[in-house]
Amino acid sequence: MQLTQDQAAGRIMVALDYPDAAAAEKLLRELAGIPCYMKVGMQLFYAAGPAFVAGLKERGYHVFLDLKMHDIPNTVKGGANSITKLGVDMFNVHAAGGASMMQAALEGVDAALSGGSGVVRPTVIAVTQLTSTSQAVLNDEIGIGGSIADAVIRYAKLAKLAGLDGVVASPQEVTAVKEACGSRFKTITPGIRPAGAEVGDQSRIMTPRQAIEQGTDFMVIGRPITAAANPRAALESIIEELVV
Repeated sequence: MQLTQDQAAGRIMVALDYPDAAAAEKLLRELAGIPCYMKVGMQLFYAAGPAFVAGLKERGYHVFLDLKMHDIPNTVKGGANSITKLGVDMFNVHAAGGASMMQAALEGVDAALSGGSGVVRPTVIAVTQLTSTSQAVLNDEIGIGGSIADAVIRYAKLAKLAGLDGVVASPQEVTAVKEACGSRFKTITPGIRPAGAEVGDQSRIMTPRQAIEQGTDFMVIGRPITAAANPRAALESIIEELVV
């Protein structure tokens, strides 16, 4: 599929993995005008809070709030309600919390929407297995038997059954997730590393072009952009790779 530059940018989620708002703002200034998603994770959200997310929305960014909720259903329901009222475009829960917990997240979303606050329904996705999880970790430490792909597909099917919109999975599992859950079931893929970039703590990776060719919907990219000497040039280079 041929993408325009704006379409390619819209498939990229820049991971704002910073300790505070000031550090994130420096990157935002450097990337100004590029219509990519911004992913706010635990470190930044816990430091800067909902006001930072609201600021991103005011500037026109799509926001993925990556808090990976995993708790009893009632707690997740309340968390999802609060997150929806923030106006984020996407948030996630852990599929390991089970179908009832994931359904409770959707109940929290619905309750927020019924309040007449004018917020739009966010895309709700589930984490399957972290891209840092190796086969040995899955089997020997987490205690789940079988292959990583088997575990990912089992969780993806459970998320779809619960009514969620998609899953976070490594790019290596995108094709299998789409085959199991349908082409409209979204995949959000961390573990994206441009050719020549350091692997870091990721175990299951692909280049941006490879991930798009696998059919992924969104790619989460952090350090190859945020740790680059010239973050804007790094992001523009990835976009060019996707439109060729």
